[in-house]
Amino acid sequence: MDDIKNILQNRSTKKPPAYQWQDLALNVIKELSIPGFKRAATFKVCKENSEAVIKQALIDTRELCQGGERWKYFFKILGKKNDNKK
Repeated sequence: MDDIKNILQNRSTKKPPAYQWQDLALNVIKELSIPGFKRAATFKVCKENSEAVIKQALIDTRELCQGGERWKYFFKILGKKNDNKK
């Protein structure tokens, strides 16, 4: 009986993201190993851009940047796409 009590006390509930763009941002953060100080910027670009734009930037980053800090390249690609919109 003590084992069940310990299991119930030690379990943690993880809330799912409220919006789809939040889940997308978390996937981008995980895949590109984005550092903590850039997490807010990642959430912002995922909120402001469509899912298709973010996924295309992620694909471009995978293809064009094989090593190094890929997250910097990701933001550079998104910056150029936003400049082209204007």
